[in-house]
Amino acid sequence: MSSQHAYQNLSAYASIAGEHWIETLLDGSHVLVRPLRHEDRDRERRFIERLSPRSRYFRFLAENQKVSEVLLGQLMNVREPDSCAFIALVHDNGELREVGVTRYSASDEGSCECAVTVAEDWQHKGLAVALMRHLIAKARAAGFKKMYSIDSAENGQMRELAMYLGFSRSPDPDDGMQVIHSLAL
Repeated sequence: MSSQHAYQNLSAYASIAGEHWIETLLDGSHVLVRPLRHEDRDRERRFIERLSPRSRYFRFLAENQKVSEVLLGQLMNVREPDSCAFIALVHDNGELREVGVTRYSASDEGSCECAVTVAEDWQHKGLAVALMRHLIAKARAAGFKKMYSIDSAENGQMRELAMYLGFSRSPDPDDGMQVIHSLAL
């Protein structure tokens, strides 16, 4: 990516209001990261619909062909400090397109369940690591002591990400096809 092109991408984000930051990824590309907002509802739907069936399965641990209003409502119901979500956005043909999302939600006392999803065309650039680092910091600041995710045992990318970030891995006692990744905060 030329420095002129990178500068144009960065300057396009200058007019974004509210809490946000720019992440530079491993390939030099830039994404805008910010908390998920109510007005992102349609953007979140389009993001999930663009995921491959395999990515949707890994994210939701179910064959999920259509984004229901109930699911979308659950995803959009973010209430800090018990839950948090950050989205990664890029400019794509004049509009902001969601290319990644990470979130946590309080579960047991002192614990929160987390998830991260990155669009296929933005994988292997360090976006999942960047998103998760922000999420981990936010969960620590909110006072959580443990973060975990329940994942398909076949999800090699999540296994690698979890290991890189220092999560431990154990079998899910309730489902032999799943694993639990845990991180002490």
